[in-house]
Amino acid sequence: MNRTTMFLGLAGALALLALVLGVPRAGFRGFQPPDPVPVGPVANPPVVVSDGSIRMEARLSHPYIGTGSSDLFATIDLTGVQVPGASRSPVNLALVIDRSGSMAGEKLNQAKQAARKLVEQLGEQDRISVIHFGSQVNTLAGRWATAANRESLLQYIDGIYDEGGTNIGEGLDAGKRQLLMAREQFKVNRIILMSDGEPTEGVTNPADLEQLAREIRGQGVTLSAIGLGTDFNEDLMQGLAENGSGAYAYLRDGSQLATIFQKDLQQASTTIARDVMLKLDLPDGVQLGDVLGYRSSAEGRAVSIPMSDFSSGQVERVVVRLRVDARAAGRTVDVTALKLQYNDLLKGGAAGAQAQLSAMVTDRTEEIAAHQDKQATVYAARAQSAFNTNQAADLLRRGDKGGAKKLLRDNEMIFQSTAAVAGAPAVAEDVAAQEETMRNFDRADSAPEVEHQVKAAKKKARVDFGRIGSTY
Repeated sequence: MNRTTMFLGLAGALALLALVLGVPRAGFRGFQPPDPVPVGPVANPPVVVSDGSIRMEARLSHPYIGTGSSDLFATIDLTGVQVPGASRSPVNLALVIDRSGSMAGEKLNQAKQAARKLVEQLGEQDRISVIHFGSQVNTLAGRWATAANRESLLQYIDGIYDEGGTNIGEGLDAGKRQLLMAREQFKVNRIILMSDGEPTEGVTNPADLEQLAREIRGQGVTLSAIGLGTDFNEDLMQGLAENGSGAYAYLRDGSQLATIFQKDLQQASTTIARDVMLKLDLPDGVQLGDVLGYRSSAEGRAVSIPMSDFSSGQVERVVVRLRVDARAAGRTVDVTALKLQYNDLLKGGAAGAQAQLSAMVTDRTEEIAAHQDKQATVYAARAQSAFNTNQAADLLRRGDKGGAKKLLRDNEMIFQSTAAVAGAPAVAEDVAAQEETMRNFDRADSAPEVEHQVKAAKKKARVDFGRIGSTY
């Protein structure tokens, strides 16, 4: 199943408006004000389970729904346990650097400086290989980061030169081969890819490269992808990170590369869970709408959502739109069963958690509004706005600035309506961010500035979808 399956575009925006205003019903025909609510808002405690190193907190936007068909959102927060004072785990690392002709000059110099600083952060318990690619791939074989080896690593990095095209596939394959030589000695095996351009040689089809990332992940290696500059394919780099269960970063220039490399090293070396999978089991009478911003697959009534590896304290959020058919008021209906599965690196072995989300059926719209969950409503608004922002970025790239700004105005309307439920402070930063994005889009007149705004908007959309800890 692809990222969006139902309720898209304007229809989705109108549906969300009705949801946030407290009337979660299908078949919306635009804005409808809620009925007066004679009672104050009701606190709705989330369902919280924590049976391993990941805590799962789940809630429904509407714990009370009406009879007939209702659209509502389930939000699931996953949080890696904090490990205060713990020393980081040794890492088996492959640093894969694009040295194609477009990297010539300052960008390559910045990448080399960042690579040097990364090597200097490693200890003798770590292993690293350095791969750089243009048309051809050059490899410094993996070695322990002893003092003597670090010196040879630094000399090798200094000798990296710009050349040729962009052969991302061969670079990734070389990194994988180096890691597999020592994979069994490490809990964490990670590729950090940095590129500033589109693949032009070797494997160039994005779908084939994403399949390569899945194969790499299947062999126990995590892949993080860093896009540098304004010429790379951000959808491809995000796809590599998502299929590789790693992190994604966008930098307009290389001045912050060292910080990003260090952050990814820290995330890798404090990994607490791998092979993380969130599953939804939908009962009869419940249909899947969207899994907003995440890849998902469905088999029968079971929906599977693969997640990134989790580090200590990492937070990721999943927002799912569901349609529920309820026939009789006064009864509770099951909305979805949740199952979290992962390999727990702290406790050793398989771990997981299970939860059930249910809703009470009522024929009183004021009761629906009184029980509406403020936090889930805000999370749902952000995820829907992220979908619109992604679309707006694509329109901006195609030269349709007017269409892009219209979608951003739709987002402003979504957050204004959400404020009526959750209060203006709950969405104040979201409203300000939409206004800033609107101004940035309006000022984007040159091709490089357009590309920067596209990439910046899509990066922010990832966070608003809920990819909080896996976006740098």
